[in-house]
Amino acid sequence: MTSEAMRILVIENYGGTDIGEMANTFADRDVVLDVVQAFDGTPLPAGPDRHDGMIVLGGEQNALDDSGSPYFPALLELMRAFDTARRPVLGICLGAQLLARAHGGGNIVGQALEFGYVPVTPTAAGLQDPLASSLDPDVPIFEWHSDTFTLPPGATHLATSAAYENQAYSVGSVSYGTQFHFEVGRTLAERWSTAHSGYLDAKRPGWHQQLAGELEQHEAGARAFCAEFTSRWIDLVAEASTVRDHA
Repeated sequence: MTSEAMRILVIENYGGTDIGEMANTFADRDVVLDVVQAFDGTPLPAGPDRHDGMIVLGGEQNALDDSGSPYFPALLELMRAFDTARRPVLGICLGAQLLARAHGGGNIVGQALEFGYVPVTPTAAGLQDPLASSLDPDVPIFEWHSDTFTLPPGATHLATSAAYENQAYSVGSVSYGTQFHFEVGRTLAERWSTAHSGYLDAKRPGWHQQLAGELEQHEAGARAFCAEFTSRWIDLVAEASTVRDHA
């Protein structure tokens, strides 16, 4: 299957939290996106058969919040089903934490806030990985989280930052998680910070000046990284589809 025919399932876990800058690359590559706003009660697909891959986005809730997000257990099952079917899964921030949980990793909530544009460094394994090798610590990437995770059994650790060891990993047959928000550009950064300004005022005094300066300095480079990372992931999905078609 070529990228022109590719169909990706996108799971939104929180209002106003979409694929951001990834949309440009998906449009350029003629990828069809099916967006499910699971946080709003839209049901999840029963299985992976209609999609070539799956993206699970971030959210304010933590990855253990089954009571507040009662669809989480079904989402974990769907993430595992996609991987078993060799249909790539990409989890971002909360999505990466959920992916870790789905594959037997632990979730650690309520840690120190990591916020703003942060250098992310590939590990030795990351330098050999088709996705993580595009990371450059001289090109900081947006972060906003205070939860983290332990790597699932059999996972490969791909990237780290000064504050959080687990910034990217691969697991299963074709699944990846990134703690960093590579999809964030100015639009999402300003939308989120405006919506949660009270929280930031309490947790990170001076955040407004920090973010304004970092957007000016780093946003363009981060957008270029997003385009490269997204394109590489599309290539991974296409490759997995070709392998399935010839199996």
